[in-house]
Amino acid sequence: MSKEPLVSLFSRAVTSLKSEGPRQAASRVFNRLAIDLNTNKPGESLVHPDDAVAVDWTVPALFETDPPQPVTENVKTAWIISPPGRTSGGHQNAFRFMDFLEKAGHSVTVYFYTTESKPIDLAAIRLMLQTTSAYPDLRGELRIYDQAVGLDADTQAIFATGWETAYPAHRHPSNARRFYFTQDFEPAFYASGSDYVLAENTYRFGFHGISAGKWLSKKLTDDYGMPGDHYDYAVDKQHYSFTNTSRRGEVLFYARPPTSRRAFEFGRLVLTELHRLRPDITINMVGWDISPYWVPFPYVNHTALDISQLNEVYNRCAAGLILSLTNMSLLPMEVMSSGVVPVVNDGPNTREIFESPYMDYQPLSPGAMARRMIEIVDDARQVEHAREMAESVARIDWADPGVMFIEAFDRAMAEGPSTMAR
Repeated sequence: MSKEPLVSLFSRAVTSLKSEGPRQAASRVFNRLAIDLNTNKPGESLVHPDDAVAVDWTVPALFETDPPQPVTENVKTAWIISPPGRTSGGHQNAFRFMDFLEKAGHSVTVYFYTTESKPIDLAAIRLMLQTTSAYPDLRGELRIYDQAVGLDADTQAIFATGWETAYPAHRHPSNARRFYFTQDFEPAFYASGSDYVLAENTYRFGFHGISAGKWLSKKLTDDYGMPGDHYDYAVDKQHYSFTNTSRRGEVLFYARPPTSRRAFEFGRLVLTELHRLRPDITINMVGWDISPYWVPFPYVNHTALDISQLNEVYNRCAAGLILSLTNMSLLPMEVMSSGVVPVVNDGPNTREIFESPYMDYQPLSPGAMARRMIEIVDDARQVEHAREMAESVARIDWADPGVMFIEAFDRAMAEGPSTMAR
């Protein structure tokens, strides 16, 4: 993250004090300080040291040497996942697929895994899940993961989610089938170092991957020999639709400064140039509270909106800058459903997931991306193009990926010992 000069921070604090009052101004200052000072302890990792040491992936585990007998009905599954947040797209997607499992007749127990010293508040999580439309209503039990207790002994299938959860999933002392619900190439979240290696090693654990999109599944198989399947991307029609049939003079940027793969600083360069060329175009920031960060142009700060509020913002915009330096996010297809042309970085991690004539693949040049967004706003066929684009994804919903996921799960669970042992 780019550090804002202290004199600029002081100036902004004074401005905030005058316009917002002492309480809100103090809140902004402490928010900024929390970001800059980083409250994590030096050297702290997402995985418990005991878990990292206990997993020796060079020695075949019991679930590899003595795989379970085939089973396809009423499978008891355990999902190990970090505690979810209200606007966490990765958690929302994982819970979506847990819901598919339950609807297919299987059971789900969710175990929350973390290395943070602050205790997990299960009551708060349950309340959050119940009060946001982004999460399905699961029947399964929610628990805090405890290595001393482990998973239920009769668990038949274990799903790892984020890389850190692959370690406790591997440690479980049974031959339950292991799955890896991969949504991104997570080593790329880090510079070359310990966490990169610990994340990368999880692809060598002998799990069966079920990945978001073809690009990631192919990469994990080609680079690490991890067997697996994939499901296609889709759009949540409940929340995203084309409602504004008038011309649009605004743009949006999916801005998540703490998430380096979303390239906030690069996007800021793009929009700085866009504003220089066309200061009349309104820039909407969605995905995070941008107020603590230095931004050299005016913008509308929507922070991390609830999913139910996004469609109204999207329908004001003609173009959306959505950068994904690892696996593509779900946002390009979601904004297309709302009539927004997604301007995305060109590469196999975007084209191999969803290649569409309505996706605007651009080289990673700030000037080129800025000019292209302006062209989209000025397009004489903007309204017609937006309608055609929304119609192109109108029949792509989550039912089909759900079927792909369940079929992949059933195939893996039906494989006998002779086909699963490596």
